Amino acid sequence: MSFASLTFFLFLPLVFGLHWAGRGRRWQNAVLLAASYAFYAWWDWRFCILMLGSSLIDYAAGARLAERSSGAFRRAVLIAALGGNLAILGFFKYFDFFVESVLIAAATAGFDLSGPGLRVILPVGVSFYTFQTMSYTIDVYRGRFAPQRNLLDYLAFVSFFPQLVAGPIERAAKLLPQFRQARVFDGAEATGGCRFILWGLGKKLVLADNLAPIVNAAYGSAATASPAQLALATFCFAFQIYCDFSAYSDIAVGVARLFGIRLSRNFATPCFARSASDFWRRWHISLSSWFRDYVYIPLGGSRGAPSRTARNLLVTALISGLWHGAAWHFVAWGAFHGLWLVAGHAWRGWRPSDRAASGTRAGVVGSGPAGALTPFVLGRMCRTFALVCAGWVLFRAESLGDAGRVYAALATGWLELSAWRELAGLIVANGPLLALVAVFVITEWRTRFRWNPLAIEDFPVAARWAVYSALFWMVLVLGSRRGAEFIYFQF
Repeated sequence: MSFASLTFFLFLPLVFGLHWAGRGRRWQNAVLLAASYAFYAWWDWRFCILMLGSSLIDYAAGARLAERSSGAFRRAVLIAALGGNLAILGFFKYFDFFVESVLIAAATAGFDLSGPGLRVILPVGVSFYTFQTMSYTIDVYRGRFAPQRNLLDYLAFVSFFPQLVAGPIERAAKLLPQFRQARVFDGAEATGGCRFILWGLGKKLVLADNLAPIVNAAYGSAATASPAQLALATFCFAFQIYCDFSAYSDIAVGVARLFGIRLSRNFATPCFARSASDFWRRWHISLSSWFRDYVYIPLGGSRGAPSRTARNLLVTALISGLWHGAAWHFVAWGAFHGLWLVAGHAWRGWRPSDRAASGTRAGVVGSGPAGALTPFVLGRMCRTFALVCAGWVLFRAESLGDAGRVYAALATGWLELSAWRELAGLIVANGPLLALVAVFVITEWRTRFRWNPLAIEDFPVAARWAVYSALFWMVLVLGSRRGAEFIYFQF
């Protein structure tokens, strides 16, 4: 069930009414649990069993970790729980990928190992809820969080439908306590939630889904597309994936607030990042912080020799790339960002003053850069955006071969004046849509210290409602009618 579907906007009021019909915690959590499993069953009810099994593995592990203080026993429980989660994730997400890779390697060596494949179906959202339950067990093991005794509260925490299939990936210490107490309806919170929903629908339907045809046409025929088509498509994909994924997070945050639950911020104006590390502090924050806390730091983080730090950065980035998709071009995308992070870390080590120059506004997590938009700041933003776009080629391409063809076309296709004329013609032809992208970027910059650009309570009432109404009608009139799924559903 997609947030951008009519079905969801029939489903949501029903759940909202049932949730607030009772005042007790048990009733509210039972309604959310039933609604969450119904929401997930809309894709395939069989995968509800998988989600329940994954949830129970970590629930049982948390309970056992509280029973004994023996270090060996606790390590065994942790390893068993993580092994069970990774086995589920590995089979459903990576089995076909590894089998295909082995077959290709064998064929290259002259051996024919082909046979009937399983063609395992990827359960939607499996990477997200698996990481959420794994972090619960790890935090219980580390003594940072007491194990949850109430099974109803725990299952509601794992399956909470607004953030179930595409995040944000929440930590138990933040989200579980909100399920341990009865929630009281707050009109201001619900109003703020509606603003998040409206802003998210605008980004998804008006921008992301209308940019998609430009991207799909070029990358769907990477071998024959012109350099101008590929250049425009790559630029558009940077905004398509940002608007698509951040829209899901915004809607998730907004829907959660309708039920009195606060989710974490997942994006903080990544278009204005000024380095690789700054980009990852702003992009998919819940995932990048997950890898930082559960992979990078346990590997040693930035402690020790620079070579060890470089290794830790690269390993973490490679795992992140593989998390995004079971294909070698995702691994290459992770390697691209890993090498970029290593280079940035080495540069800051050589020029410590560069660290201060890349800082963000003090006290605002993930906020935009403070101060004026100087030529120096703008240059760093443009450089970072260009490198991010270069990486998106690997992410969006269907294969490493297609990515190579795109890079070759972009690197060598500008010697003829006709290529520049074609690019100018494409920009003019798509002028209205690109103008909306420009308006979006300006809006994000002007509101970069706000989580939601529609949080404009300081505006006069008439102006405030004029903004809301304008965006609402843009969604209705300009919004795509294709009903495309959110991009990150495939991860």
